Amino acid sequence: MIFRDRSDAGRRLAEACRDLASTVSDPAQDLIVLGIPRGGVPVAAEVANALGAPLDVIVVRKLGLPWNDEVAMGAIGEGTRILDERLIRASGVSVRQLAAVEQRERRELASRLERFRGDRAPLEVAGRTTIVVDDGIATGATIRAACVVVRARGARRVIAAVPVSPPDWHPTPGVDADELITLATPTHFFAIGQWYSDFTQTADDEVRAALGAR
Repeated sequence: MIFRDRSDAGRRLAEACRDLASTVSDPAQDLIVLGIPRGGVPVAAEVANALGAPLDVIVVRKLGLPWNDEVAMGAIGEGTRILDERLIRASGVSVRQLAAVEQRERRELASRLERFRGDRAPLEVAGRTTIVVDDGIATGATIRAACVVVRARGARRVIAAVPVSPPDWHPTPGVDADELITLATPTHFFAIGQWYSDFTQTADDEVRAALGAR
């Protein structure tokens, strides 16, 4: 399966997500769609439009080990901090090292939130079925962190939704996402971009326009 671009992928993903609207009494109140910037937002916009649900951006930052930032010892989001205490203890990460990593990532988190949302308050996810959308899953670290943050913010049910993902990636219900909705799980998966005809980088203005249109 090849998607023309992120909008095409979003429209097709929206069809796969339509049943979610029937699980709530009022999609405008009980559902929320969150797009991971940058590329996940135009995909999420199509899903939100199709379901009649509000759209917001979800910005998270992984807290990587000081000597290997690919290994997450935690994650931060708006008003949320999750730590893997067992990994931190086993790895011997000091309080000072953890603080340095978190300080750096909080600066980047604040910068991205300012860039994409400005002074608007985040939409409330507590008690809602929340669909976390990206343009695809590579390692899965970002969307997993986003789902963990959303769950910590009180979401009733957390759904990860992407157009394409590796066949061996699965959520951990009750920890990150309760369910994964994906359109394609190709065996020969090397990169998300190989499944798009147009995988041009999404500009900041495009993200702001999609969010401002809601």
